[in-house]
Amino acid sequence: MTGARGMSRTHERRSLVTALAGLGLVLAVLASVLLSVRDAPHVTAEAVEAPARAEPAAVRPAAPAPAKCDDGEDPAASLRPSGAAGTAVERIRKRGHLVVGVDQNSYLWGYRNPHTGEIDGFDIDLVGAVARDLLGADAKIVYKTIPTDQRIPAIQGREVDMVVRTMTINCERREEVAFSTSYFEAGQQVLAPRRSTIEGYDASLRGRKVCTAKGSTGETSLRGESHGASIVTVPNQLDCLVRLQLGQVDAVVTDNALAAGQAAQDPSVRLVGEPFTRESYGVAMNLRDTDLVRRVNKVLDDFRKGGRAGQWRSSFDKWLAPVMTDTDPRPPAPKYRD
Repeated sequence: MTGARGMSRTHERRSLVTALAGLGLVLAVLASVLLSVRDAPHVTAEAVEAPARAEPAAVRPAAPAPAKCDDGEDPAASLRPSGAAGTAVERIRKRGHLVVGVDQNSYLWGYRNPHTGEIDGFDIDLVGAVARDLLGADAKIVYKTIPTDQRIPAIQGREVDMVVRTMTINCERREEVAFSTSYFEAGQQVLAPRRSTIEGYDASLRGRKVCTAKGSTGETSLRGESHGASIVTVPNQLDCLVRLQLGQVDAVVTDNALAAGQAAQDPSVRLVGEPFTRESYGVAMNLRDTDLVRRVNKVLDDFRKGGRAGQWRSSFDKWLAPVMTDTDPRPPAPKYRD
């Protein structure tokens, strides 16, 4: 039975969704603003205030693994871990802080926590582990918000030391940047309004407007097979949720790990169909920084360990478990090519 209290909660939830829409549009303009050092986190870009979590979204296991690259390598294979300090590691130490490209509007992955004013999430926990290994317990981190299609240019131009931003490892990107071993597996899936007749990544998209982030693997998938949909691209995935809320698009294609966070923000949307790709997230670095790649892989080895008490599992339980109810909470096993 719905009483006055239920109606009040519904009104509050709708108000939060509306507020999120307005903030998301502002963020699209301010996405490249430099954020502050972690020890004094005053960020110049507008924050995304995440509403209370809605009903958890069931995220099914991803589709079969992608094929090997043209050189015969598994795209997720990286360099073996090492604790050595080469040119890249010493450059960071001499500077005194780590510069990392992140997202600040991917709820539960990299987002501004309205309660603390800091950037928080699963990706941010990993950044902290890397920084402490390189610079010690009081490590300083400078965050730069990077739009999806600017991740690779930021690395190649050395605007950042690395990007930790739910970035999928694939064969094409491996030609442009170096990746760590995989720290999470996800799959592309469709997000649509609960009342929509869209059933998944199939013919039910015909004649619809589908949103995805420019430069994302979701865009690559849609360019390859749109199922008759019109493709709308935006700088960041949150902008797709805003457009969906405003009725400007009919569905979103994105990683199901990100979509689960969006569904948690807005109970009027849900994941539909099955994941149609299987993708590994990695830390992206400059191709020349091989010592840094090995060092990050050493950190990831430690990050994955420890069972239920380990950092990977504790971060998953803290951020993702409440919204990814059908995901096997285990870190992917590392793969190496040397």
